[in-house]
Amino acid sequence: MLRLLIVDDELPARSRLRRLLGEQPGCEVVGEAGTGLEARQRIGELAPDALLLDISMPGMGGLELAAALKEVEPAPVVIFCTAYEEHALKAFEFDAIDYLVKPVTAERLGQALDRARRFLGRDSAEAFLASTLGGSTELIDLNDVACLVAEDKYTTAYLAGQKKTLMLNHSLTELETAHPDRFLRVHRNALVARDRIRGLERGDGGMHLRLEGCDLQPVVSRRQLPTVRRLIREMQ
Repeated sequence: MLRLLIVDDELPARSRLRRLLGEQPGCEVVGEAGTGLEARQRIGELAPDALLLDISMPGMGGLELAAALKEVEPAPVVIFCTAYEEHALKAFEFDAIDYLVKPVTAERLGQALDRARRFLGRDSAEAFLASTLGGSTELIDLNDVACLVAEDKYTTAYLAGQKKTLMLNHSLTELETAHPDRFLRVHRNALVARDRIRGLERGDGGMHLRLEGCDLQPVVSRRQLPTVRRLIREMQ
């Protein structure tokens, strides 16, 4: 059961979230708070698994509260619920797992709760990447990423089993450094998920990598080819 604390200075907003949560399976609202300071106290009393947290509140706002949670052990995960999209980039600096824009829909709320459950079963706050380009924000589960390709100033994430791609404002070097056990560089402009590698095929421009759940077959550089071949042998 996912235990939730609703934090919003507006009673109608709290009531609407409580009503939506009542329609979601496997979750329980353990309390509400109307200010950031009240929320800090209630977190200590109730030990919720997750917060549904507004940003704009009198006194201590949502971003300030999220920053203060770094001193709490164990800290609840944060799902921001706000009317302002422009705070999204800043919000993810505090390891928020999702960012919902009001009015929150039942579908988006359900997705955020699923992410909270997955996150709470992991040890690392780096289990997700935030795509915050194009005027919207979407959280990407690292397990869903098959390939990352550098294109101009951005990085394109190819998701396994999905036709869509997402743009990230992280460089390949940043992603490779942050997740060395997850991704392998196969070319100067491409990283692949190690557990998605299925084989090599010869094609235009050299050897191409087959990836599970991904139509894209990135070219493997001559320099990286021995490493890729060794990894494939180890997986067999």
